[in-house]
Amino acid sequence: MSSGFPDKNKCVSLVDLVARVPDGASLGLGGSFLHRGPFAFVRELIRQKKRDIEVIKQSPGYDIDILCRAGVATRARCGIVAMEGNFGLAPYYRQAVEAGALKLEEHACASLTAGLRAAAFGVPFQPCGGLHGSELTRINNWTCIEDPYGSGVKTWVIPAISPDFAVIHASSVDSQGNVRIAGTYHWDRIMSRAAKSVLVIAEEISDADFSEQPELSVIPYFMVEAFAVVPNGAWPGSCWPSYAIDYPGVEAYLSSESGALEAHLAAAPEARSRQHA
Repeated sequence: MSSGFPDKNKCVSLVDLVARVPDGASLGLGGSFLHRGPFAFVRELIRQKKRDIEVIKQSPGYDIDILCRAGVATRARCGIVAMEGNFGLAPYYRQAVEAGALKLEEHACASLTAGLRAAAFGVPFQPCGGLHGSELTRINNWTCIEDPYGSGVKTWVIPAISPDFAVIHASSVDSQGNVRIAGTYHWDRIMSRAAKSVLVIAEEISDADFSEQPELSVIPYFMVEAFAVVPNGAWPGSCWPSYAIDYPGVEAYLSSESGALEAHLAAAPEARSRQHA
């Protein structure tokens, strides 16, 4: 975590931001499905040949799929995983699970959120409703406890989940690293509080001082280790209201043709920007 004082050197390149992640790290990835995910960051993990990465996310899709396809992700704690209705399930993720290349701790979105809340609140576990009758409790060895206040009601409790890094794609940051997100921020806020450190990719850096309206910042600067400014960094997903999902771009990624992954990485906005730099 940062010291709590403004640091004018928090703005780094995408390459340098990703270089902070060691092999074996656990990453809580922000966004949901194809919406405002830190996809430029994910692709840079592949370019830097990171290995044995754990993905923690309630509703991943493209991000975990491409990390499995490239052999970067070997562990995951996830809820629902899909490419959304237009594209069905995440095929390379499924192949990795079936082949044993990805060790999966399967969650409901609510149970994963409970684990993140426990870490954020500094307690060893968090109660979670709605799990009675679920096989998830058996396969994950979760514990059901009696109400200590004597109601007779039993509650399943989820152990704390604290990613090494929360990786968040933001609409904008200011020079200090205060983070604003347009529209819904999904689970990004609780993920940032649960993680040991926070890395941010932003569409733009604002000339405004966000500390003048702190209530609009989803993540305050003192929680942010570093950030990179990467326009269109959520491609081929959306980042409301700036751009929508690039459906042809997702279709091209899903191609099983030889060289499709390499072509997709080369077509990404951050790769094109690097070529023109």
